[in-house]
Amino acid sequence: MILAKIHVTLKQSVLDPQGSTVTKSLHALGYDEVEDVRIGKFMEVKVNTDDRKAAEERVREMCEKLLVNTVIETYSFELSEV
Repeated sequence: MILAKIHVTLKQSVLDPQGSTVTKSLHALGYDEVEDVRIGKFMEVKVNTDDRKAAEERVREMCEKLLVNTVIETYSFELSEV
């Protein structure tokens, strides 16, 4: 079994209103050193295979077809055996 840890964030060119709100709130709390916050998603997907190459291909397909809006988001993932 392979565990995929997937990180999804908005592309740098896309406005992140949640991140802006969190940045302003942190400043209001006195954390003036915070320059920018970007909000994203984290997912864990268990893939029932021991074939690392096949798992990588399938996870990439899942991201491209459903898990990520590739027009405005970017993603990365790492695989580990469970």
